[in-house]
Amino acid sequence: MINIIRKQWFLCGLVLIFLAVIFDKTGQIALAGIYLKNHSGSSVMIFLIFILSGMIIDIDQMKSGIRDVKSTLAALFMIIVISPIVAAVISFLPLETGVIIGLFLVAVMPTTMSSGVVMTGNAGGNMAHALFVTIVSNSLAIVSIPLVLSILLLLQQQDTVLSIDQKAIIVKLLVLVLVPLSLGIFLKKILFNITANQKKIMGIINQYCVICIVFMSLSGVKDILLSNSSSFFLVVPIVIIFHICLLGLAFLVSWLFNIGKGKRESVIFMGSQKTLPLAVILQMTYFPEYWAALLVCVVHHITHLMIDGYLAVKLK
Repeated sequence: MINIIRKQWFLCGLVLIFLAVIFDKTGQIALAGIYLKNHSGSSVMIFLIFILSGMIIDIDQMKSGIRDVKSTLAALFMIIVISPIVAAVISFLPLETGVIIGLFLVAVMPTTMSSGVVMTGNAGGNMAHALFVTIVSNSLAIVSIPLVLSILLLLQQQDTVLSIDQKAIIVKLLVLVLVPLSLGIFLKKILFNITANQKKIMGIINQYCVICIVFMSLSGVKDILLSNSSSFFLVVPIVIIFHICLLGLAFLVSWLFNIGKGKRESVIFMGSQKTLPLAVILQMTYFPEYWAALLVCVVHHITHLMIDGYLAVKLK
């Protein structure tokens, strides 16, 4: 048991954070998370993750990642095409409208800003390629989200006109990804000679940062989760099925594209993980009457981190 906990400490950490926040009757733990979130805690953690990622990545990794066109196309194919198709298929199940809309919101999202990169590295994959996919997919989201989500919503007879704040996404990519990543590369090249052991420690710190981000996100939606506890037990199996389908298809795409170990990890994690903040913004802006949609977005985010945290250790 101790050996399992040591290997799967990231998964154990996520589970403990979930239990601590949800079952804390005093509410003090959630208040602490909300305070950190309201004071840019999540942004600070993401900024730190990309500084450390810049210090971990080798120049050869960066060149290899950017040149790996096949893996990039495979990951983008998963994000923009496969994910919405899987959501569309699941939508034919007898589910309430809010759950389906939430699933559609999750499906059209670009990949996560931070956790996918961290897990790719933890699984022994090319972090530089994962970073590249992060930048490309989030940039393409400006166009892909309104287009693909509008098509999906037609299945529910929803003709909502969508618009995305392009400037906000670009600024976020610059401030939270490119700037800290460049700073990390600069620090490594100019100031530090990073050893393999130090890279390992930085990777562990990155995983702690992801746990902190989950803590803040979970704290902010605790009341919604508790007030919709009956829907929660319906949503959990749906999002698990959705994410496992994406993982299975990511492995299949990697096999079809002949993407082997060391490269497939970024396709698997970046192709199946979805960012949460943008999904929440769209739900609150365009579908505020469907609280179940918000529940799907949040529960999927927590669930896929737990599943992928376990998978990353197994792949490594």
